[in-house]
Amino acid sequence: MNTPVRRIAIAVMVMILMLLGNLTYVQVVKAGDYRNDPRNQRVLLAEYARKRGQISADGQVLASSVETNDRLRFRRQYPDGPAYASLTGYYSVIYSSSGIERSADAVLNGSDDRLFGRRLSDLITGRDPSGGNVVLTIKPSVQQRAYQAMTDKGFTGAVVAIRPQTGEILAMASTPSYDPNPLASHHSSTQKNAWTEYNDADPAVLTNRAISETYPPGSTFKLIDTAAALQNGYTPDSQLTAAPNITLTGTNTTLQNFAGTPCGTGATASLREALARSCNTAFAQMAGNLGEDTLRKQAEAFGIGSSTLAVPMPVVPSSLGDIPDTAALQQSGIGQRDVRLTPLQNAMIVAAIANGGQMMAPHLIKEIQGPELDTIDTTAVDRLGRAVPANVAATLTDLMIGSENRTQGGGKITGVQIASKTGTAEHGSDPKNTPPHAWYVAFAPAVNPVVAVAVLVENGGDRALEATGGSVAAPIGRAVIAEALRGGR
Repeated sequence: MNTPVRRIAIAVMVMILMLLGNLTYVQVVKAGDYRNDPRNQRVLLAEYARKRGQISADGQVLASSVETNDRLRFRRQYPDGPAYASLTGYYSVIYSSSGIERSADAVLNGSDDRLFGRRLSDLITGRDPSGGNVVLTIKPSVQQRAYQAMTDKGFTGAVVAIRPQTGEILAMASTPSYDPNPLASHHSSTQKNAWTEYNDADPAVLTNRAISETYPPGSTFKLIDTAAALQNGYTPDSQLTAAPNITLTGTNTTLQNFAGTPCGTGATASLREALARSCNTAFAQMAGNLGEDTLRKQAEAFGIGSSTLAVPMPVVPSSLGDIPDTAALQQSGIGQRDVRLTPLQNAMIVAAIANGGQMMAPHLIKEIQGPELDTIDTTAVDRLGRAVPANVAATLTDLMIGSENRTQGGGKITGVQIASKTGTAEHGSDPKNTPPHAWYVAFAPAVNPVVAVAVLVENGGDRALEATGGSVAAPIGRAVIAEALRGGR
C-alpha cells in the first residue's frame, strides 16, 4: 500500500472510530439527559400517551387522568384541587410537577421497578401502557376540616394531623392554596396565566407551608425544655422564678412574661404552673441552667436538625440556630431568637409524646397499586427512635393537660381530654409591633391518643397584635381533632 492510500485509510478509520464514539456517547452517556429534556417532544408525546396513575385517599380520587382529543392524549384532573394541592401538587407540560406528582412520578408514569411485571405484560399483550396508583394515608374529612377551618377565617398557615402510633399523616393543609387544574391544561396560555397569577399572589400560594417553611415556635418549644428538664433532675414541683421580667444574662435586655404579668402569686412557681401559664421568665431561667448541650441533645432526639426527612416530599430542616452565649440560650429556650420549626416537625414532637416517647417516621403514602388497583407494595411503619423515656412522656402529657385546661378559645370538645401547648411567636425586624405567629400543638384523647395536631397561623390571623395561640390557633386544632375522633372518614 502506497503512502497516500495508507493515509486515507487511517483517516477513514479515525473518522469511523470518532463516529462510533459519538454514537456511544449520545445513546449511552447522554441518553438520560436527552430523554428528560423538556424540549424533547417525542418523550413528551410518549409520556402523555400513557395513562398516568391516580392519586387517592380512603377511596376518594384526588388526581386522575382523563382522555382528550388533542395532540396530548391524556390530561391531569384534580376534582377538589385547592383542598389537596399541598399534597398532590400539580403536573404541568410547561412547569413540570410538584408534591406527590413529583415525588411518586416513577409509580404514576409506570416506570417504577415494582411495575416491571405490568410493563412486560403490556408489551406482550399489546395493551395500552398505564401507570400505577398511589394511595395516601390522608383521611379526606380531616383534610377538608383543616383546610376549611383555615380558609373560612382567611388565615395563612398550615395544619398537620398525624396518627401517633404509626406516623400516618391524616391531614396536611396549607393556606392560601391554589387550583392545580389550570396548570394541567394543554393550552400554554392557560398554564402561563395561572403560573403568573399564583406566583404573583401575596402570600405565595404554591408554597406548602407545612413542610417548606420554618417559623419561630414560641412557647410550644417549652415542651422541649420540659422534656430535657425532667431527665436532668427537675420534677413538676421544681420551683422556678415567678418574676414578671428578668434581665438576660450578660446583657441589659429585659425579657418579660406575656403582658408583663407575674407567674402566679408567689416569688416562685412550680414547673407545672409555669408550663400551664407559659411563663417566659421561668423557662428562660431553666434553659440557662440546663445548658446548650442538654437542650440541643433533647431537640435532636425529637428530630430537630435532621436534613433527611421526606414524606416523600423533602422537608425543610428545623433548627435551633446559633447559640453563642447564655442570653441567646435563654431566648432560644422560649422558642425565639433563631429557633425555627416546620409545622410538620412540631406535630412530630407532640405525636412522639402521645406515643409514649417513641417517634415514628411521618409518611403520606399508604400503598402502591397496579393499574388494576391491586396492591403491590405498602409502607411499613418506621420507628425513628425514642425521644424521651415513657415515664417522661407520661409526665409531659399530665403537664400538657394542665396547659389545655388553662387555654381559652373556642372548640372545646365535651367529654374529650386534650393535652396541648400554645405558642405566640414574635418575629420580624420590629417584633413588638408585628402581629405574632399563633401556634397550637396537641393530641387527643390524652389517654390512648389517636391523633396529634399542629396548627400554625401566620401574623396573628384576624387578631393582629392581640393574637395568641389560644385565641387563634386552638379552635382550629380542636376542630381537626374532633373530626379525627369522629372516625376521620
